Amino acid sequence: PFYAYILVSEINGRRYFGSCEGLEKRLQNHNAGKVRSTKAYRPYRLLYYEVFESRSEAFARERYFKTVDGYRFLKSKGII
Repeated sequence: PFYAYILVSEINGRRYFGSCEGLEKRLQNHNAGKVRSTKAYRPYRLLYYEVFESRSEAFARERYFKTVDGYRFLKSKGII
């Protein structure tokens, strides 16, 4: 399975939107400092995720989360 996910920094509340194949391993990489864009704000915890059958679906959902409509959706569901 593939995942679209949202992480939140435990230090300052900064959110990170991403997609991947192995969610647990990806979270470990974020918290180990192996992801440049999140390295300075770790540790992170998983805030939300969705499961998809294909990489393209997960990536499309990640992109959606980053839009105004995606923000409104997440806000209306109480996710962010």
